[in-house]
Amino acid sequence: MVEKRDYYEVLGVVREATDEDIRKAYRQAALKHHPDRNPGDQEAELRFKEATEAYSILNDRDKRAAYDRFGHAGVDGRGFDFQGAGVGDILSHFQDLFSDFFGGGFGGGRERRAPTRGADVRVEATITLAESMKGTKRELAVEGAAPCEECGGNGAKPGTKPTKCPQCGGAGQIGTQRGFVMFSTTCPRCRGQGQVVASPCEKCSGSGVLEKRRTVVVTFPPGIDGGQRLRVPGQGMPGPPGTNPGDLYVDVELEPDPHFERHGSDLVTKERLTFPEATLGTEIHVSLPDGSKVTAKVPAGTQPGSVLTVNGKGLPQIDRRGHGNLHVLVEVDVPRRLSKKAKKLLEELAEELADRAAPQAEAR
Repeated sequence: MVEKRDYYEVLGVVREATDEDIRKAYRQAALKHHPDRNPGDQEAELRFKEATEAYSILNDRDKRAAYDRFGHAGVDGRGFDFQGAGVGDILSHFQDLFSDFFGGGFGGGRERRAPTRGADVRVEATITLAESMKGTKRELAVEGAAPCEECGGNGAKPGTKPTKCPQCGGAGQIGTQRGFVMFSTTCPRCRGQGQVVASPCEKCSGSGVLEKRRTVVVTFPPGIDGGQRLRVPGQGMPGPPGTNPGDLYVDVELEPDPHFERHGSDLVTKERLTFPEATLGTEIHVSLPDGSKVTAKVPAGTQPGSVLTVNGKGLPQIDRRGHGNLHVLVEVDVPRRLSKKAKKLLEELAEELADRAAPQAEAR
């Protein structure tokens, strides 16, 4: 019996090699010595078996620990018998591994690939600031394929159902052998769906979909802003029979408001005050986009360009963690025409203010 070589030597790695190092080394060895690349080369076949045996031990934590401690005696009888095995047996035994390495499949025991889904659809919607503040629902028109109502989207004539594809057995994939490796390809009969329709629906000709215009009710949550995107699951284009539809994406735009500006979750507006109101102080009542009213206190001596802030009276934050603030920019009206009485009163006020300002100037 030929003495076995050290497994680490076979793969060309050090004893401290990581799992990933071992996997990469085996991949290189398997590709180099694979029988398909070396037809009729007995030496290459031997090296292929040897590398696979080494990998089967070193890739298993428990077997590797036993091998590190006791050598080949610690793992004899604990793995696949590579000495008398044919290459086909090895490929079958490690079918998942070789599928990952060589891009193939091995039919029988493998699950069918995940089905495809329908295409996503994107539409645009413009909402008002009031709708953004309160939240709203809107019917949006979507044009394109929709599930056939006659067959329910399965493509089969009413009263019948799709059946398992006889060519691939419902797997959607068929195996093609090339040398010792089996490669998976999409079944040409069912096109990867795993089902066939014997009696197609007359309305949709078996496609399961029809081109038409439909409406989708979309909910815009309170606080939604322009430039944001909503996702409505399952409202995109239908996929092939037996698969899920795509999603609908709504790009939101915000219609300009004549009275308010939006900055994040804050609202900004302007209010005009008379000179006496700004001087003496007052209260103003601001009507918000959602129809509610907010009272803001104007302190005496408020200057033009001052900003009054009312906390928590802006838009709701979309994560529902409170509201933004309302900011009121103060503008003061200066009358262009005055009555004689008003003019006289202002002149008296000007003299009063001048008399009060004089002692303060002298003190400085």
